[in-house]
Amino acid sequence: MISSVRGVVLHLSTGSAVIEVGGVGMSVALTPDHVQSLRVGSEAFVHTALIVRDDDLSLYGFASREQLELFGMLRSVSGVGPKSALGVLAQLSPDEVGRAVTAEDDAPFRRVPGIGPKTAKLITVSLAGKLTAPVFASDHPVVGPDADVVAALVGLGWPERSAAAAIEGVRDELGDETPTEVPALLRLALTRLGPQRAGVRR
Repeated sequence: MISSVRGVVLHLSTGSAVIEVGGVGMSVALTPDHVQSLRVGSEAFVHTALIVRDDDLSLYGFASREQLELFGMLRSVSGVGPKSALGVLAQLSPDEVGRAVTAEDDAPFRRVPGIGPKTAKLITVSLAGKLTAPVFASDHPVVGPDADVVAALVGLGWPERSAAAAIEGVRDELGDETPTEVPALLRLALTRLGPQRAGVRR
């Protein structure tokens, strides 16, 4: 099982990235927001799930361990394949998924392309009791330097989800060496996001 990938980004497209690992370019399916947080020529660290089928090997990537775990939970629901599970994560944050399941509200899932009313309802029923706090807590806002950096990036035109994913990527990559000062953390996040602004297509 390939549980993570670290390497230089060789190519970006609407829903995937090619990341070079040990001289081999690996194509990883990502959400559009995650793609926007990466830059060609920069190093990326991505949590991954390898989906093995009779005629295909597909690698799906995520900015955080939380998203990876939620991807697995969604795939456990009957009728939800890997593409649909990634589609949910492209439309909804883990907190939004948790709130919808807790409230037994299938409307957010019905808005995801490829998921019909029956499957949307099945998601809320199947995941009930599995998305427990604090894993998908919505009552604990981001505080400290991360919140300040997110606010700064949003002010520069980046979507909040992309900003948060960039910071998560920095923390995954640097671990305990992640700077605590806002300016330093902001510079690293901007390096991951690249020069593009929100809404600008590559």
